[in-house]
Amino acid sequence: MSGLHAVRVAARLRRDLRTDVDMVHGRYGEFKVLVDGHEVVDGGALTALGIMPSRRKVLEVVRGHLEKKES
Repeated sequence: MSGLHAVRVAARLRRDLRTDVDMVHGRYGEFKVLVDGHEVVDGGALTALGIMPSRRKVLEVVRGHLEKKES
């Protein structure tokens, strides 16, 4: 499930933010999003239970960090 969620999040970031996305296979239950090498989203312990950050939340956080970078 987490792999499929990661694929969908990556697709949404590519589509909505028109940005490059690299996916890296992590440990079981790991879900992290980095922007320019800095961790901006960490799913935490709940990802091991299949509870992932929503695509909308990830998009908002990444968008915010990209906007800061442009400023």
